[in-house]
Amino acid sequence: MMTHEALIEIVGLVRLFGATRVLDGVSLTVGSGEAVALLGPNGSGKSTLLKIVATLLRPTRGTARVLGHDCVREAEAVRAGLGLIAHGAHVYDDLTALENLRFWTTLSGLPADRERLTAALGDVALERHAGIRVRTFSVGMKRRLALARLSLARPRVLLLDEPFAGLDQRGRKWLQTRLEAFKAGGGALLMATHSFGRELEIADRLAILAGGRVALDTPRGALGSDDVQRLYAAHTEDAAL
Repeated sequence: MMTHEALIEIVGLVRLFGATRVLDGVSLTVGSGEAVALLGPNGSGKSTLLKIVATLLRPTRGTARVLGHDCVREAEAVRAGLGLIAHGAHVYDDLTALENLRFWTTLSGLPADRERLTAALGDVALERHAGIRVRTFSVGMKRRLALARLSLARPRVLLLDEPFAGLDQRGRKWLQTRLEAFKAGGGALLMATHSFGRELEIADRLAILAGGRVALDTPRGALGSDDVQRLYAAHTEDAAL
């Protein structure tokens, strides 16, 4: 049986917001060359879990490690090897595509020479739009610009929140190809989603969050969309009882 080096290790995570227990002892691993789709209803803790792994939020208890580094005590080392694509692209509308990349690489301490930045735009099919202000971009173009940042940083771990939201069919196919290539190169993907579409085609495992816990963690295998929906309904309903 093939084994994968664990790039994301989550053990016993608990997160409280006041008296509300959003995460209640979540444990999960994602190995190199593996993609895990994180499914769950609103309020199940998907975004909270991603924020903890991304070092944007501290857990109340438990640990999360990325590339062997603790997400609380070694946050800077975690960020150096991690890329995050949130639900919004988080780009600057008043800057051009090239200026966005130059600003981000300068803040990140990465080389910001024009040739390198232009190559990154070419990698996401935006080189012809390098000098255009981002406010004119479609949702899909902004998402590709956000991905260009990742091609510059070359992380080993990607966290994705609804990665295909707002993309047209061409954009979805393009992104799927890129994520498959990232995974094939030994990267680890953790994707939070409500969808049973292309995310499932990429995923090697499915983890269903319900009631702040992992209700199911299973290989995707030959499961189709209908199979996943049945599992999802059964486990989320069980957790709510």
